[in-house]
Amino acid sequence: MRFDGKSALVTGASRGIGRAIAVEFAKRGADVALLGRDTNALEETAGLCAAARAGAVSHVFSCDVTDQASVEHAVAETTARFGRLDCAIANAGQSVDALLLRLKAETIDRMLDVNLKSAFYLCAAVAKPMMKQRSGAIVLVSSIVGMIGNPGQAAYAASKAGLIGLCKSVAKELGSRNIRVNAVAPGLIETAMTEKMPSAAREYLIKQAALGRPGRPEDVSGAVAFLCSDAAGYITGQTLVIDGGVVM
Repeated sequence: MRFDGKSALVTGASRGIGRAIAVEFAKRGADVALLGRDTNALEETAGLCAAARAGAVSHVFSCDVTDQASVEHAVAETTARFGRLDCAIANAGQSVDALLLRLKAETIDRMLDVNLKSAFYLCAAVAKPMMKQRSGAIVLVSSIVGMIGNPGQAAYAASKAGLIGLCKSVAKELGSRNIRVNAVAPGLIETAMTEKMPSAAREYLIKQAALGRPGRPEDVSGAVAFLCSDAAGYITGQTLVIDGGVVM
């Protein structure tokens, strides 16, 4: 599970799971492109990448992942700087909770734009250099909520479920070019986003987990690195659940 001489691109790399994924790839030898809108936080991630491995190279790209042109530009710049693009992780995501009868149209649009459409844009943009080099790995960060649903999260669940369908379809489209596409579905992971959950909801999810605890961002980043590595060279179109034993 080494990535020496390879490059990786991570959206939503400013904090949480995205930051852990970026550091994981840097630690394992990859050059890393960090995409997001909070450039100060991305610079902090770049510092952590440098601390993880002497000589680690990372570049910060200010990018609105909901804008197709912005994503295409960042991918083109990454490929130009690194000379190739081996791994792409669509991690950018947002959660806005609301019961179905109180869901506003703008909330639905926001969930689909950030969580789902941004992954469409990334897959299409990275497919071009990966097809040219006839190799690559793409990982989409979904959620167990996209598999089992959750009250008050209809829009979030729908957007995350869409990523699983996207994963399977793109895997079939790009497989002949030796490009693998997989997804991960984390459960309750300790991040800034999950800190905002009501305590009762957090405790319920922890009790549902066979391991009896929430996960860490590093629990997800290691799995993502595996799916992008040669060790997973015959795995594509799959969704790896990382939830401590909630969905069985």
